[in-house]
Amino acid sequence: MVGFKATDVPPTATVKFLGAGTAACIADLITFPLDTAKVRLQIQGERQGAVRAAASLQYRGVLGTILTMVRTEGPRSLYNGLVAGLQRQMSFASVRIGLYDSVKQFYTKGSEHAGIGSRLLAGGTTGALAVAVAQPTDVVKVRFQAQARAGGGQRYQSTVDAYKTIAREEGFRGLWKGTSPNIARNAIVNCTELVTYDLIKDALLKANLMTGFCTTIIASPVDVVKTRYMNSALGQYSSAGHCALTMLQKEGPRAFYKGFMPSFLRLGSWNVVMFVTYEQLKRALMAACTSREAPF
Repeated sequence: MVGFKATDVPPTATVKFLGAGTAACIADLITFPLDTAKVRLQIQGERQGAVRAAASLQYRGVLGTILTMVRTEGPRSLYNGLVAGLQRQMSFASVRIGLYDSVKQFYTKGSEHAGIGSRLLAGGTTGALAVAVAQPTDVVKVRFQAQARAGGGQRYQSTVDAYKTIAREEGFRGLWKGTSPNIARNAIVNCTELVTYDLIKDALLKANLMTGFCTTIIASPVDVVKTRYMNSALGQYSSAGHCALTMLQKEGPRAFYKGFMPSFLRLGSWNVVMFVTYEQLKRALMAACTSREAPF
């Protein structure tokens, strides 16, 4: 390490792993209200037909949803499920982002020049692995975001209570509910985010909004199905496919794009905060490691 500046030393896999999880948690803290608004819009009208749902909308638009929640449930409602959300990011982002370079090198057998196919394969692999590890935290996060504080009838009293209740009432399979659509959704998101970031790293901030828009268009239908299925009561849907078919029959094709705007705004802003923070954390962690190893 002697003779290198801290910024010149390549970050280790451990630094990338910890840096990605920490940066993702910081991004989640800033953008979580948008994610909560997205979930509320995605589940709205689930038990009604398209006509009845349109006539009794509780939430309208991003700002309208946030203001309605603040007025009826208080500002804290925007952060329902935050603990599970941070648990999710620490385990999820650490795997899907922190291990991306290592998996890419595995597929290219250590070659410096990775083709687009290797990058896509690495993004899909880490995205699927991350879902397998973090799915229970995602289920709990979504269910907390979906439950309204107003009017009583809350399903869970705390994060620990949610894990215990789901495992007791639905079995351990309940904690991995919606894994298939979540893997599909995150394969799309991960490939788009990481491969774009990998290819145009220097221009990330300029390209990120367009990337977020394209990603949201492609991933939104799967994301809505994932949210509905993970939030569903035991026996409500027999599978993710049944959930999607029920949505189409009762609410029409437009239901698959519910929550599009907060999803797009959250994805774009989350990526900007996350990747900028991630780069700074990698530099800071490597500088700290280098200073500890430097002779006195």
